[in-house]
Amino acid sequence: MERTILLVDDEANILSALTRVLRPLGYRILRAGSGREGLELLAQNDVGVIVSDQRMPEMTGVEFLKQVRDLYPDTVRIVLSGYTELTSITDAINRGAIYKFLTKPWEDELLCANIEEAFQRYEMKRENDRLNNELEQRVVEKTRELTRNLKMLQVSQEILESLPVAVIGIDNDGVIAVANSMAHHLLGRGGEQPLLGESAQGLIPPELLACPGDAIVTLPDGVRMHCWQSTMGRISYSRGVVLAFSPQQKMEQVAHDA
Repeated sequence: MERTILLVDDEANILSALTRVLRPLGYRILRAGSGREGLELLAQNDVGVIVSDQRMPEMTGVEFLKQVRDLYPDTVRIVLSGYTELTSITDAINRGAIYKFLTKPWEDELLCANIEEAFQRYEMKRENDRLNNELEQRVVEKTRELTRNLKMLQVSQEILESLPVAVIGIDNDGVIAVANSMAHHLLGRGGEQPLLGESAQGLIPPELLACPGDAIVTLPDGVRMHCWQSTMGRISYSRGVVLAFSPQQKMEQVAHDA
């Protein structure tokens, strides 16, 4: 990423001297002779660091940089001045308008080091913003995904509850994890006996548990059940079995009505 720096000073010789010092560092250098010109350049360019003189006609460096802070808060703003303006500059630093104050005349090495540090600060802020934006986008996408999955789950639950057969999901530990209304009606004494979280062997007749896929089984009380059993895990990470069953005469009635 190209590093762009804006130099603002009403004295052309100062701008030339700063340019000579900074050009070997590979920066893209923009120059303005006033705060107004500086604002015009900022409107047209992506600037990371600004170095501005304090004593300028029409608009002081502090006044210029305060406007820059409001318009382009990510920029790192440095003021060059003499000690006579120290009070106003200190106030601007405390208010966040200025990142650093350097004195005139400057030392080239110190000036270059401070500008390098300013660019690092600017780039770190931009990178943090980028990462935060990515994180926020991921949160938005994840929230949408969870909302969509919840709606799909609600639809699936409604379909499950409306089926005319009992459906039970048994996890890999033999515990009932899913049971629709018909299952509670047939095995839970009309819904009085809870099924979820209970041992399948304790509540489901062994003839049904041993159902070999699609079959007709007869329970000890003589009731014939049409049952289906399928192993989970083919299209999901679930482990266990799905057991569906219904009294045979009811299934015959359903088929006759159809």
